Amino acid sequence: MHKDYSRKATNEEIKTRFDNDVERFSNLESGQQTTIDAPLTMELCTGAAECVNPNAKELLDIGCGAGNYTLKMLSKIPNLNCTLNDLSLPMLERARKRVSAQTTGKITIIQDDMRNLNLRDNHFDIILAAATFHHLRTDADWELVFSKVYRALKPGGSIWISDLIAHDSVVIDNLFRNHYGAYLETLGGEAYKQKVFDYIEYEDTPRSINYQLALLQKVGFSTTEILHKNSYFAAFGAIK
Repeated sequence: MHKDYSRKATNEEIKTRFDNDVERFSNLESGQQTTIDAPLTMELCTGAAECVNPNAKELLDIGCGAGNYTLKMLSKIPNLNCTLNDLSLPMLERARKRVSAQTTGKITIIQDDMRNLNLRDNHFDIILAAATFHHLRTDADWELVFSKVYRALKPGGSIWISDLIAHDSVVIDNLFRNHYGAYLETLGGEAYKQKVFDYIEYEDTPRSINYQLALLQKVGFSTTEILHKNSYFAAFGAIK
């Protein structure tokens, strides 16, 4: 079914919001408040990466924000070479500053849309993607990016995703929307809940876990794993 994405935020609008929101993305202990179980999913994704690729040398963090996931990864596997990607230059500058204090490895920054990434084949041991793929729009966008990460990973390498998700059943999606709304109200009341739902509606186009796991397998991944799911958020991944 064709979907109209013309009313969704442009990359430039998304970039501007993140340019002005660096501090909120710089708390390693709490992660993003609007993300349910943010500290847990960060721990699970990096723990899975360490388990699958304990001798990793090369890390790619897509949509790295201020660098929280890379910092957590470095606490488990030290001195990785870190490639950091984000749309926002202020985010990347904060990430580079924070990460450079925690690794003797090489740091590379790429300011670009993830759809434009030009990555070396069979180069990375670990790819992390937290709260970023939900900005992808069309099926072609999703397949393009998932194919890129598959090619960029070494055989045996892994990708770990923590993200806002949708649900394939409309009634189940409504159930978890209500669940997430109740969570948001505990953070800031009805007005805050509406603010978050408004920017999700404007900026985000999440897909279900089922959709993403099937696509990971379609582009070539041999193994997929679900690490955690709670309401509108999940952590999962795949091994090449």
